Amino acid sequence: MPWIILEYETVRGERPAAEFIKKQQPQAIAKITHLIDLLEIHGRLLGMPHSKRLEPNLYELRVRGKEEIRIIYGFVGKTIYLLSGFKKQKQKTPRKEIKAAKQRLVSLT
Repeated sequence: MPWIILEYETVRGERPAAEFIKKQQPQAIAKITHLIDLLEIHGRLLGMPHSKRLEPNLYELRVRGKEEIRIIYGFVGKTIYLLSGFKKQKQKTPRKEIKAAKQRLVSLT
């Protein structure tokens, strides 16, 4: 049975991951969509090079290409929430991105 994938939405109706994805180039959007499809099928079993665990229950989809794009997501039961997205500039994932995604995930539980 496939996993359910939802986009995190703020109380003001903002959807950070969806808004980030919409701003990307068509080729990047296609790659992101493909990885989300894989995530829906494989869930927690999706691993490197497509997905990497950041913290317990917090992961990043890894979009490789001209730009390194990351979509942070988390699990609540059998539902996967897309929490945020960013372009990776350095080797490590920025702490502020992880902190914001973690707060969003906590607000869902």
